[in-house]
Amino acid sequence: MASEDIAKLAETLAKAQVAGGQLSFKGKSLKLNTAEDAKDVIKEIEDFDGLEALRLEGNTVGVEAARVIAKALEKKSELKRCHWSDMFTGRLRSEIPPALISLGEGLITAGAQLVELDLSDNAFGPDGVRGFEALLKSPACFTLHELKLNNCGMGIGGGKILAAALTECHRKSSAQGKPLALKVFVAGRNRLENDGATALAEAFGIIGTLEEVYMPQNGINHPGVTALAQAFAINSLLRVINLNDNTFTEKGAVAMAEELNLSFCEIKRDAALAVAEAVADKTELEKLDLNGNTLGEEGCEQLQEVLDGFNMAKVLASLSDDEGEDDEDEDEEAEEEEEEEEEEEEEEEEEEEEEEPQQGGQGEEPATPSRKILDPNSGEPGPVLSSSPPADVSAFLAFPSPEKLLRLGPKSSMLIAQQTDTSDPEKVVSAFLKVASVFKDEASVRAAVQDAVDALMKKAFSSSSFNSNAFLTSLLVHMGLLKSEDKIKAISNLYGPLMALNHMVQQDYFPKALAPLLLAFVTKPNGALESCSFARHNLLQTLYKV
Repeated sequence: MASEDIAKLAETLAKAQVAGGQLSFKGKSLKLNTAEDAKDVIKEIEDFDGLEALRLEGNTVGVEAARVIAKALEKKSELKRCHWSDMFTGRLRSEIPPALISLGEGLITAGAQLVELDLSDNAFGPDGVRGFEALLKSPACFTLHELKLNNCGMGIGGGKILAAALTECHRKSSAQGKPLALKVFVAGRNRLENDGATALAEAFGIIGTLEEVYMPQNGINHPGVTALAQAFAINSLLRVINLNDNTFTEKGAVAMAEELNLSFCEIKRDAALAVAEAVADKTELEKLDLNGNTLGEEGCEQLQEVLDGFNMAKVLASLSDDEGEDDEDEDEEAEEEEEEEEEEEEEEEEEEEEEEPQQGGQGEEPATPSRKILDPNSGEPGPVLSSSPPADVSAFLAFPSPEKLLRLGPKSSMLIAQQTDTSDPEKVVSAFLKVASVFKDEASVRAAVQDAVDALMKKAFSSSSFNSNAFLTSLLVHMGLLKSEDKIKAISNLYGPLMALNHMVQQDYFPKALAPLLLAFVTKPNGALESCSFARHNLLQTLYKV
């Protein structure tokens, strides 16, 4: 798809407010105080047949407007998803609970069966939780799969109310033969502290179906972490845990490390052996489950031998369901050997060139040999560098890692920006993705990645010759969010790029005209995006506000 067509597509997508059973008012900055203010919204709801998702983010809804909207929802029994984050901007905290109560009553009356409820970024505090407590306990939430309450200021009291409501929902739904099967729980930045986290841990232990839990920045330390760890052990399907910026201490870390379940994760032999070596000093580890992966018979034996060497063979669970070594392993090993041989040949050529006597007369500068670096994604030679940069910068750009980035020191951002030809959108995309690929929630790495992104993108966007649309088009293609006529292999993990984008779009150098386009593609259904739901959610929240 040509870059000039992107703007037209973005405009079309932006106008398509109704799609796939979804009615969206997101980001319209509507100020709905009275019934009169809400009449257009109500009409669209009433006229929408088969309403399954209602987006009200980025507006502000008062008590009276909420009451009449709720009345319109009473006839919408097919409603499944309520995207209601950031919809009380500028409201008094006392206005929010009655508004939520009205909306909840409308859903209950309709007989709706929700699968997703998002009330993030509504600073309603503990009293706000009371506003949707009845909804959570009702049949409307017996089918709930995703509950998102990020940045709501619930506090300890709100956490306890929420935990009790979820427990009651599970009890009532179980009595009807279909227990609550919550999969995703998001409640970062809520000041839950130990008591709130412990109360929720009890609810999690009862529910037992969680797959993703995000509770960063909640002031939780080891008692709360220990309670959560015990609950997580019961949730056997759990694959994502984010407790970033809480305080584990040794006691909490020990509790969290007592069960490591990596079964059926498509882990290959080398990765499994790396895991075994990583747990060598984890004396508190009680169980290491690597069953159902692709280790092969030889890999299973090697894994047992490694753990035997650490006197930890007893923690290894059965490997009876191992799926055998992946046929692709041999091909990958052959490719890696070829890449290594190519690199060795290039290094030898460079050494030979350096040893050759200088040509030309006295006083002339020696010719600087050009260098080819293999792209770690495609295995193909990367762009030719006209000058020889510091070896550590080249090493990072060739094979990025958090450790290499940190070793570059405080000038890393400047060095990476200098190394990149920012007149070429493709080269900027390549550098951006390499930097973003090493993103980690660890403070030092996160800061280094963000600094590098800032230096690189500020330099690019500030150039009058830089084609911003071409940059975003190429970026979307490489992220697998936009199809291309060229055979370009999309990157497999979008977490780092999404987190880097979330930072970039908030900066002054970012062209705000690109935000609607980016929003349109990040909103579209995509498996890779769904596997990074937390990062995607954060980016979407930011884009709605840009």
